[in-house]
Amino acid sequence: MHIKQLESLAHALARSGVLCLRFTCRAVNFLYRTRAYSAVVDYLKTHERYAPNSLFLGGRSMGARTAVAVCKLMCDKQKDAVQGVLCLSFPMNVPGKPQTHVERSRDLLALSQTPVLFVSGTADNMCEQNLLQSSMHAMKSPSAVHWVKDANHGLAVRGRTEELVLEEVNPQIIAWVLQHK
Repeated sequence: MHIKQLESLAHALARSGVLCLRFTCRAVNFLYRTRAYSAVVDYLKTHERYAPNSLFLGGRSMGARTAVAVCKLMCDKQKDAVQGVLCLSFPMNVPGKPQTHVERSRDLLALSQTPVLFVSGTADNMCEQNLLQSSMHAMKSPSAVHWVKDANHGLAVRGRTEELVLEEVNPQIIAWVLQHK
């Protein structure tokens, strides 16, 4: 939960007037994470005081895959349930195994209209640029990507502080959210 990127983004979103709920699921099991994420979203949507009138889902790495899976489940029930999905460091493939992108892109390809924003590093060994670009081209949903030059899977860039990278990334995300709100 205390990942600096996510804390920084939550604060930046809040300063822009966007309520941001963060939570963590320590389990590594993808199906368990999806059920837990779905339960949190279902609770939020029925909460008397905080029920959102627009909903964006997001995550980092495996959390991004989970957010896409939850979006698919929600949109299967109600077409416009989610206004957008934010995928930070989406793990498109297992390092050295590009063929794993087929399984990992399945839920992305199943989305039909929900906009998706990817934020990934050009040196991310878990998100080969050509595989992400190919999946984006095949998606029915509108998608965009912000590539962080020379960033790895953690969006770290040699020679740049984390704060400088976040100063680049956060405004991109906020502008995208506000555009699709």
